[in-house]
Amino acid sequence: MNYTETIDYLYKQLPSFEKDGKSAYKPGLERVAEFCRKIGNPQRNYFIIHIAGTNGKGSVANMIASVMQQAGYRTGLYTSPHLVDFRERIRVDGEVISKQKIVNFVNKHRLEMEGCELSFFEMATVLAFDYFSQSDVEVAVIETGLGGRLDATNVVIPALTILTNVGLEHTDLLGDSLPKIAREKCGIIKKSIPIVVGEHNTNYNLVVEEVAADANSPVIYAEQAFSCLGRTVVDTPSGSVQVFDLLRERDHQQYTLQVGLLGEYQRQNVITVCAAIDYLHQNTPLSISRRALVVGLRDVTEITGFEGRWQQLSQQPKILCDTAHNSHAMELVARQIAAVECEGRRVMMLGFCSDKDIREMLAMLPRDAHYIFTQAESHRAASVEFLQSIAAELGLQCEAYADIAAAFERSKELVADNGFLYIGGSTYIVGAVKQLLQEAV
Repeated sequence: MNYTETIDYLYKQLPSFEKDGKSAYKPGLERVAEFCRKIGNPQRNYFIIHIAGTNGKGSVANMIASVMQQAGYRTGLYTSPHLVDFRERIRVDGEVISKQKIVNFVNKHRLEMEGCELSFFEMATVLAFDYFSQSDVEVAVIETGLGGRLDATNVVIPALTILTNVGLEHTDLLGDSLPKIAREKCGIIKKSIPIVVGEHNTNYNLVVEEVAADANSPVIYAEQAFSCLGRTVVDTPSGSVQVFDLLRERDHQQYTLQVGLLGEYQRQNVITVCAAIDYLHQNTPLSISRRALVVGLRDVTEITGFEGRWQQLSQQPKILCDTAHNSHAMELVARQIAAVECEGRRVMMLGFCSDKDIREMLAMLPRDAHYIFTQAESHRAASVEFLQSIAAELGLQCEAYADIAAAFERSKELVADNGFLYIGGSTYIVGAVKQLLQEAV
């Protein structure tokens, strides 16, 4: 099989949550653990930072990987989902896995994977573990897929675990309350291995502390380790960056850090990263200089290829995209949208997965904007007719185009040169637009 045939096989033969929804969710670690044993447990060959949470996992994972790479370590990064190409999920020192490596792995292990009845995500996970080992990775940053306790990535024994935050998501699979979801995500806590908690929240702190106590694992609240004294956005020759003034509480050391990711919501993620890096430097064999932290955060998008988080696609007209796809994340993005200044029309180009709280998310967004609804080529996508019906109830002015390319063209037409276009609601929509832009180059 060539690369295209291999990817088609994986999507068709192995159930995928992105494609099939919760019917593809296969909780439990037995299958992936068995397959890892068959290929020599490659996940045991490097230091691992394991990250769970409702939102911010991708940003935190990419920032930590960037810092570790700048510290001189050969660094693997495993995230999901991808925007355009499956290979984005698996990187070593910022470079995506080659097509041939994927083809070779699948050809070699196809029958074993089918025998173990691996899901698409389980296959991707063991592929990443094996590729990192074959690439002589020293540190791997691993993002969970869904949940934590029963997530395929949870066969690892990390040097540190991180919980970015907890919000209501996948309630049919993880639980119908923040404490229940927190308990599932805290399943990544391992015996005597500390956990960094990005957001201090009275709704689930006790759950985190209870699970950690049972495992004899210290809890490090990022907000108690570092505090943010101020934030500004500055323009540089290579683009806009955020500047954070931070205070390290243990010795009152101050840091001024430029971060190559926009969005006010990155404040919490930066604090989480700094707390994690500080712990790793102080308490593990990993040595991470201040320079590595400074350069790694400043150049994160160039180093890791990270995209899709409050990313500016055009200056005139002003076009921004973000992959926020649940209420917890959309609340933060809505504040960013409200703060954007423009002289012309505001247009929201949106598509959603049908299993999300679409009504709640739309209610957060500006009432005076013009909405263009579209839908991804996925069984999980909410139809444009359904989105129009919700918009009508909320009194939103809207149009609908089932074809994403047509929706994008109409959106650009409406914003002209002096308006503001926001693209989001779903990772699929952002990925599809980015692919359109790549093809247009």
